Amino acid sequence: MEHAPGDVTQLLNQLKRGNRHAEEQLIPLVYDELRRIAANYMRREDRDHSLQPTVLVHEAYLRLTRMQDIDWQCRSHFYAVSSRLMRRILVDHARHQHAQKRGEGLDPVSFDEAIIFSPQRPADVIALDEALKDLAEIAPRQARVVEMRFFTGMTEEEIGEALDIHPRTVKRDWRIARNWLYQALRAKP
Repeated sequence: MEHAPGDVTQLLNQLKRGNRHAEEQLIPLVYDELRRIAANYMRREDRDHSLQPTVLVHEAYLRLTRMQDIDWQCRSHFYAVSSRLMRRILVDHARHQHAQKRGEGLDPVSFDEAIIFSPQRPADVIALDEALKDLAEIAPRQARVVEMRFFTGMTEEEIGEALDIHPRTVKRDWRIARNWLYQALRAKP
């Protein structure tokens, strides 16, 4: 059965108001896309990463359904927040691994669309997260564009819809942010 994009937003808002039946209806509508986002993240991870896409989806979904203070704008907003949560879960996981391996020399990582994160190099994920936080302080919209494009795989049109900006602005923000992040990551010791 095909559902309108507004169905997701309506169900999220019903869930926020405590309607647990809405969750049963929401899961089949969003699961495939959440799985695609998680798979996109995990493609950048090592094959024997201890987190699997299914675990990442389930953890993110549990956190999402507990968020009571979000005013869901649209389906794209939900997926953007989902992506951010998945990134946070992976960064927390990498920080935990890095803390266990503290003291090992780690090389800086370059930023481009072919970047590969691995459990053997958890500092890569941490360095990118820190660079994104720095970018968010000076250019919050550009940082959000990176999150949505690089981590979620959203198109320029989808990002434009979620951020209420023109796709050409998304393209320009992506180009500027990517260059800024590349320089920031190169400068890290």
